[in-house]
Amino acid sequence: MSELDARARIMDECDPLAGLRERFRIRDDLIYLDGNSLGCMPNATPARMQETLEAEWGEGLITSWLDADWAAAPQRIGDKIARLIGAHPGEVIAADSTSVNIFKALTAALSLRPDRSVILTETTNFPTDSYMMQGIEQFSGGRINARAVAPDAVLDAVDENTAAVLLTHVHYKSSSARDLAETTRRIQQSGAMVIWDLSHSTGALEIDLSGANADFAVGCGYKFLNGGPGAPAFIYVARRNQTAQPVLSGWFGHSKPFAFEEAYDPAPGVDRFLCGTPYVLGLAALEVGVDLMLEADMAQVRAKSLALGELLIAAMEPLCTKYGFALASPSDPAARGSHVGYAHENAYAMVQALREVDVIADFRTPEMIRFGLTPLTLRHCDIVEAVNRLDEVCAARSWDKPAYRTVASVT
Repeated sequence: MSELDARARIMDECDPLAGLRERFRIRDDLIYLDGNSLGCMPNATPARMQETLEAEWGEGLITSWLDADWAAAPQRIGDKIARLIGAHPGEVIAADSTSVNIFKALTAALSLRPDRSVILTETTNFPTDSYMMQGIEQFSGGRINARAVAPDAVLDAVDENTAAVLLTHVHYKSSSARDLAETTRRIQQSGAMVIWDLSHSTGALEIDLSGANADFAVGCGYKFLNGGPGAPAFIYVARRNQTAQPVLSGWFGHSKPFAFEEAYDPAPGVDRFLCGTPYVLGLAALEVGVDLMLEADMAQVRAKSLALGELLIAAMEPLCTKYGFALASPSDPAARGSHVGYAHENAYAMVQALREVDVIADFRTPEMIRFGLTPLTLRHCDIVEAVNRLDEVCAARSWDKPAYRTVASVT
């Protein structure tokens, strides 16, 4: 047994979260390092979905909007997510997609800063964030200016004309983590509002939106929250900002949706950020994942995430020397989220070859292998074994096949 194997075994024996792995469906011998992109399915999800389908929809039909509490699901689940991100009850709703919620937050911020015309983000941000900003700029006919500057230039680019700054808390590629509280403070000094994309941090890092005085935040439900593919997202709106007039003024955001009034009258509070009919099936699955996440202590989750990352980096050091991998994430654990990236010119082919030996990681263009570290489902021994299998793939050059070089439409 190697030194790292022994170290991993001891860490697993002392892991306070170890019992939660059994609550997920994970195939034997599979090492899943992509839970930061799509989380594993909780064992309880199929039964909950079956109940929703057969009892609530199949038998209850339309009465389940009240009898099964479908109508209140966005608020109920939102309040649960609020506990994971340091928000207060009544400040989070689970609804729509991350992209749609980004649009809501941006336009709400613009409505609260009507004398300002710039919305700002960083280059290299997750594309949907920038796309939504570009769409707003185009629709505004030039009144709104969407800008993107280098990540380290964002704070200096904020001025008296900046309405809102949209930033990712943990970068989707590099895993670089921003100081949420200090960044928020600096941006708000100029009178601008801050919108945080928490997609790669909710359920993996300790977050305190209230303590940071954040304005808005969004995040998805299918990564660390294990809500399933296409799970509903969430939006956080600080109570002080809930007077904003939503541009997406759908009927569930009306003060009396079932009065069917002709004119839109926004609901009080965060409910006005609802839009159309809630995604009942998706919300049912998401709630299972959120409930399971709430059983874990977030300080322990973050501690394990850091330990998994340090173990991975230590195990990868010899491969960096032998095969030319380069760490593409911060070496400082405190500055890193819950995934670690490595650059290699043959990254895509290697990810495909790893799947043949039951290791699932993911590829991010142009040349990054991204290893997701999900504390509820990964063991420390999985990290060492995954690197051992990667070593074997590289030694045998089993990645060097024409079939592995054709990039698929989904990576």
